[in-house]
Amino acid sequence: MKTIRSLGLSLAVAAGLFTAGTAFAADCKDHDMTKCGQAAASGQLVGVTDKTDAAWLAKARAEYPVADCVVSGEKLEGGDMGKAQEFIYKQEGQPDRLVRLCCKGCQKDFTKDPAKYLKKLDDAAAAKSKDMAGMPMK
Repeated sequence: MKTIRSLGLSLAVAAGLFTAGTAFAADCKDHDMTKCGQAAASGQLVGVTDKTDAAWLAKARAEYPVADCVVSGEKLEGGDMGKAQEFIYKQEGQPDRLVRLCCKGCQKDFTKDPAKYLKKLDDAAAAKSKDMAGMPMK
């Protein structure tokens, strides 16, 4: 009798895990990694909080290469969308990166194709660096 109960309990647990996995996968269908917790190897956006290293954040903000949202092109400061949304893009084996977006809607678009938008940031940083290299030193 114990074996039958144990078997029934095991099947119930397995079914529950299977069902939970299915619901979990459905939450991830829009690639919103902040909801579905994709592995860090593929990268994920994590919201900036009061626990974020303040020195790192200040440096990342100072070095941020664009004044507009890389997804929509809206101004990040003083634009129609309100205060910029700030995230840290975490990817295994890579340094953390600040990502500033104009709104939550852009967060959803960013997570669908982060490489596209990270390339825009990289290109802007390279252009900014090139411009700075051409400036005379004082």
